[in-house]
Amino acid sequence: MRHDSDQQKLFNRRTALLAGGKLLLLSALAGRMYFLQVLESDKYRTLADENRINLRLLPPPRGRIVDRFDTLLVDNQQNYRVVLISEQTPAVEQTLDALSAIIDISDAERARIMRETRRRRSWVPVTVRENLGWEDVARIEVNAPDLPGVLIDVGQSRLYPHGIMTAHVLGYVAAVNEAEANGDRLLLLPGFRIGKNGVEKTHDLALRGKGGSSQVEVNAFGRMIRELSRQEGQPGAEVRLSLDLEVQRKLASLLPAESSSGVVLDIRTGQILAMASMPSFDPNAFNRGLTPDEWRYLSQNPMAPLINKAIAGQYAPGSTFKVVVALAALEAGAITPDTEFYCNGSLALGNARFHCYKKEGHGRAALRDGIKWSCDVYFYEVAKRIGIDRIAAMAERLGLGQTLLTDLPGEQPGLIPSRAWKQKALGTSWQGGETLVAGIGQGYITATPLQLAVMAARVASGGLAVMPHLTMDGPLPGESATRSLSLQAGATEPALFPDLGIKPEHLRVVRDAMEAVVNEPRGTANGARIKEPEMAMGGKSGTSQVRRISKAERDRGVIKNDDLPWERRDHALFIAYAPIKAPRFAAAVVVEHGGGGSAVAAPLVRDILRFVQERYRLPATAPTANRPDDPAIALQNSG
Repeated sequence: MRHDSDQQKLFNRRTALLAGGKLLLLSALAGRMYFLQVLESDKYRTLADENRINLRLLPPPRGRIVDRFDTLLVDNQQNYRVVLISEQTPAVEQTLDALSAIIDISDAERARIMRETRRRRSWVPVTVRENLGWEDVARIEVNAPDLPGVLIDVGQSRLYPHGIMTAHVLGYVAAVNEAEANGDRLLLLPGFRIGKNGVEKTHDLALRGKGGSSQVEVNAFGRMIRELSRQEGQPGAEVRLSLDLEVQRKLASLLPAESSSGVVLDIRTGQILAMASMPSFDPNAFNRGLTPDEWRYLSQNPMAPLINKAIAGQYAPGSTFKVVVALAALEAGAITPDTEFYCNGSLALGNARFHCYKKEGHGRAALRDGIKWSCDVYFYEVAKRIGIDRIAAMAERLGLGQTLLTDLPGEQPGLIPSRAWKQKALGTSWQGGETLVAGIGQGYITATPLQLAVMAARVASGGLAVMPHLTMDGPLPGESATRSLSLQAGATEPALFPDLGIKPEHLRVVRDAMEAVVNEPRGTANGARIKEPEMAMGGKSGTSQVRRISKAERDRGVIKNDDLPWERRDHALFIAYAPIKAPRFAAAVVVEHGGGGSAVAAPLVRDILRFVQERYRLPATAPTANRPDDPAIALQNSG
């Protein structure tokens, strides 16, 4: 009996301990459940929602670009693209194999896709192909169960309706490369494009806008079930340019297709009305992606279609530079308008002889005739008297040897040499013969067509430091708002450019000679004059050599340009302003290896200046389709 009683007590103790242990475990479980479901409920509800709900970044529409009359230059169009999300497919290679049976995927594209899937986070979509047609979209959607991780995305792509005509000014957009990924989440979106050149690059951040967001419910496989909420982003800003599409079209149609460029600007405001460079390219091709053959053509073409020659082409200005030399000499007091030199066809300096383009010479000439006839010997004599440093100082005041635009990338400064420059750059002293060559715009001197147009504008404006620009509204990059406000589209007062300090009487002498170049017999460009007196222009021709003419060739007879290979022919240049009674427009054209400036470039400048004057000739109260109402550049004095 005693043994049974002890066994019973032991059993009861063990039962109590077991019951207590279970009670303790149940209490702990209940406490944990209370903690998770009550105290931590918000946290786990959020985690559950994040597994069920995806937050997606929405790309904003890129801003449009328009001309001065709000004519569309760049827009967006709908774009269907196929993307791949690597975390949603068990094997990217196999998925691409299946997809390549539906649409063509080249080896280069496949390599790019694999590279981007390795570089990006697994949940970031990678673009496989853009600009899909409806048939491609339908085939992919039908085969969606066999294409894990493959989605059709609807977005926008850039459209350049005027193609090659505006390509160098507008630039283009293209996909973001690894070096450009700066942490902005927008740059990770499939198909997102950024400005790579031209206005698209200058104003990229403003055109980009700000992204929106979308909350979508997805299933266990990551497929979207429905959109729960959407917050639209901020579209990119619209950029308004000073370009006039009609003037741009006219200039582009005039320029030879081989290799040429030109600029037309408003002297009073500095607004660029047209800027063209030939040959050009189609910016739409960059947006959709260049084929290897297209890229090979653009990058290896000796005519350099990708370069905006209006701001990056650097040419010896030739005789157009005589305007600079004349003003420098007048200011230095080295000559007067009546100072005469005799041209017999050449000038000796030491053992060297420097020739005039006219073998028999021009005879006796004063400054006006020296410019009108473009006599080289006259300007050899002038340059010898004032020296290179005074020439360089005047050239820089007139806009040469420096970059001028703040709203277009890729501008080159050209080169205005001096004694100090040569010593520093080449380690040798300046020579007297180099001064003579500089006096006719040859040697080390180079300038861009934009700089030449600005030089003409500064002379025609009465010596104001005219500064060119393309953007119409708001401060330009690096500019103060004060200056920008004077350049608004509706401004009727001239921009307040500073005075260059050139004496008005000196400018009148040079302008009178430039007008004689075009409008008087024996003027080098008389054959290219505008015959209507109210639209007459003043200008200066230039023919710059790209080869050296030896003594033996001169003795035999200089080979004509037409008999030389294209790349050895002279460049043809012409600068001008109009109308001469109240200068309002300035222009410059360079035709690479075109031959004589008077014969080749001058007629092109004549035609564009006649066109722009006709276009803005009617009063603002009577606009037409071809003569728009634009008080910013309507002529104040048509006669």
